[in-house]
Amino acid sequence: MIEKLEALLASGRDSPDLRFALANAHLKAGDAARAIAHAEAAVKQKPDYSAAWRLLGQAQVAAGQNKEAAASFEQGIQMADQAGDRQVSKEMQVFLRRLRKQDADGS
Repeated sequence: MIEKLEALLASGRDSPDLRFALANAHLKAGDAARAIAHAEAAVKQKPDYSAAWRLLGQAQVAAGQNKEAAASFEQGIQMADQAGDRQVSKEMQVFLRRLRKQDADGS
């Protein structure tokens, strides 16, 4: 799957949806760094892509980048709220609360 998606990207078919799919595939494969790179590209191309913000935050958490993940979730919540995407906003609020609790607990 990743190889096919990477081939599409290499052929010049770059898009936020392709980058989202690549980020998701890399995160599922355990490659948080590559997931972050693709999710960052998705939100750069389409700043109001709330699901990509959520995925970026999740990949950053997987990479141990909690501070960056919190910032991504905050930005994503703002974008989701502006777009009326309540479900994604709620999910990111939960992730953000967990991160803050983790930081407060020192875990």
